[in-house]
Formats: sequence, C-alpha cells, structure tokens
Amino acid sequence: MAEFIKIYEENPNPKEIKRVVKILRDGGVVIYPSDTVYALGCDIRNNRAMERVAQLRGVKLEKANFSFVCEDLSNLSDYVKQIDSPTFKLLKRNLPGPYTFILPGNNNLPTVFKKKKEVGIRVPDNAITRAIVHELGNPIISTSIKDEDEVIEYTTDPELILEKWDNLVDLVIDGGYGGNIPSTVIDLTGAEPVVIREGKGSLEL
Repeated sequence: MAEFIKIYEENPNPKEIKRVVKILRDGGVVIYPSDTVYALGCDIRNNRAMERVAQLRGVKLEKANFSFVCEDLSNLSDYVKQIDSPTFKLLKRNLPGPYTFILPGNNNLPTVFKKKKEVGIRVPDNAITRAIVHELGNPIISTSIKDEDEVIEYTTDPELILEKWDNLVDLVIDGGYGGNIPSTVIDLTGAEPVVIREGKGSLEL
C-alpha cells in the first residue's frame, strides 16, 4: 500500500518533504505533482528504483526517455555538455517552467544511460517538486503518468491516482488537482530550437 501525503504548494511542509526524500533515498518510487501533470519519479542515483519506473511504463530502462528533474540550472553541468551562451539564455528565460529541454548529454550520465547522446532536462515551476529535489541533493528521474482513458489521457485527481497506483508505488503526494496538459518538449541539440511536442506554456525564444 502506498503512503498518501498531502503537501501544500504555497508552503511545502519541510517535515513532509523529508519523509518523501527518505522514501526516495531508500529506493522508493513516488508520484508527485509538477507544473504540468502528475509524474512518476525516483532518485537518479538508484538503479533499482529506475528499473521499477521503467517497468511501470513498460519500457527498457536503457531506452527510456525519462526527464531529469532539477531544482535549477546549477545541476546542468553534471549531466549536460557545455552549452553556448544563447542556449543558456534561452533556458534562463523559460525556467522554471512547463518545458522539457533536450540537451546533449555528457560522460557523467548514470551508467544505465551511458549510451545516450542526449538528455531531457526539467525545472518545474512547482514548489513541492523543487523542495524535494533540493532536499534530496540531486535530480530525480521522471516520467508523466498516463491514463488508459484515451479521452482524458492524464489523471488530475490525486485520490483517483492513489486508487490506481496504490500497489505499484511507495508514495502518492496529494499536491492538489493536477493539470492535464504535458510539458512542451524542445530539442536544443541542433543549430535551432525544434519543438518536438506542443504542450503547456508559450516558449520565449
């Protein structure tokens, strides 16, 4: 049975954030709110937890396109090759925000992603998410939770999420109703930014 914790975005309770981080450090998989849709996440340093997330999404871990959720841009150089000034300014203008930026990965990527040439970086505009990543001290691996219902695509009610995922994850955070529009995905690995998926937000180029 998953734990169910209510956390308020206006003022995330540090005690509850610590509880979430303890579960992540122990290899747990959590469902958390973001500035777009609810997402599955785990500690980027825990291979077994990442395997579980991949299994839940029905993909092979080494081929999975998970996002790295960071607190801010200071984590960039940990996983991303050096980027030029215009690219960095573009990121600064739009983050935190509802975007996933595809950037060229460097040699420090977790072992399971060593063959990957690129990485998706997220800095959500959500105080709960950023407090978790801050307390954890490193990014979390993330993937949005889809709904089988073709019409709604993303579940927005935390109680319904708990009902469905209760036996599959270790914790569901109730951060209020979620959105149902995913992040906009922008590829920054080429000469010009390319929007791969239109989602929430209007990008400032």
